[in-house]
Amino acid sequence: MASNGKDSTSVTSSGTKQFALLPKIVNGGIAGIIGVSCVFPLDLVKTRLQNQQVGPNGEKMYNSMLDCFKKTYRAEGYFGMYRGSAVNILLITPEKAIKLAANDFFRHHLTTSNGTLPITRQMAAGGLAGLCQIVITTPMELLKIQMQDAGRVAAQAKAVGKTLPKVSATSIAMELIRTKGITGLYKGTGATMLRDVSFSVVYFPLFATLNALGPRRDDGSNEAVFWCSFLSGCAAGSMAALAVNPFDVVKTRLQALKKVEGEMQFNGVADCIGKTLKHEGITAFFKGGLCRMIVIAPLFGIAQMVYFLGVAEAILGIKSGNK
Repeated sequence: MASNGKDSTSVTSSGTKQFALLPKIVNGGIAGIIGVSCVFPLDLVKTRLQNQQVGPNGEKMYNSMLDCFKKTYRAEGYFGMYRGSAVNILLITPEKAIKLAANDFFRHHLTTSNGTLPITRQMAAGGLAGLCQIVITTPMELLKIQMQDAGRVAAQAKAVGKTLPKVSATSIAMELIRTKGITGLYKGTGATMLRDVSFSVVYFPLFATLNALGPRRDDGSNEAVFWCSFLSGCAAGSMAALAVNPFDVVKTRLQALKKVEGEMQFNGVADCIGKTLKHEGITAFFKGGLCRMIVIAPLFGIAQMVYFLGVAEAILGIKSGNK
């Protein structure tokens, strides 16, 4: 059975094998924190590119990924590139832990009696893992997007003579809970589910396939060498990210609570898809696609690296079942 880099079983002191859930959760959390800290500025640029709409005369605030990066840095400085990172780092730990641990859990239980895991079951395991994570992903993405897009909205408001008050993730969350209850934090759940489930359906089987092609650490081991797991994570992550980018654009636009004056409002996934297609064309669904590929590739490469190193196993004193 192809795995995510580390075997899903561990060996206890008595020599019996069991599914080790705790190290998967710890590894996922560590991978999330390290990965997000490295790629967050690019994620911010991705969000702003996806949210900007083309004006009636073709005018737009950012002409490219590099242009957006330069303008954001010039206007908001180094720390401005990390707007919204606090809430993302706080919630990425449970989000990545759920995603990676749930996939391993479902792979473990969907493995056939003869020890194989057909591609359809790999896709099912990935999809179920993506479904599990939206309980954390939706509010995390909602709050992150408000913070990341605040600079763009404020800059365009200033251009028409208006000044918007500064906001924080806490103030946004409290206002949503006060006015709409806890469900206010789950705006865009449908689009988030479309993106995360489809991403996981593509990513996990693709990673397992690529990872299985590389050399093993030891004879008879199921674990690939470090560089193979890292590159497999990068390749699978970037390809899956591009494949589901249209869903990410829809999710980002639905979760942007504040719009620039004159920008379209959307009432659900179907309405967002219809209006975007009508006014901006099919290419709008691939806005920020390159950014997202650049963000996701190292994020998942790092995740597989952490799994390979067995950080949690070392901390918890758990011996891998492969060794």
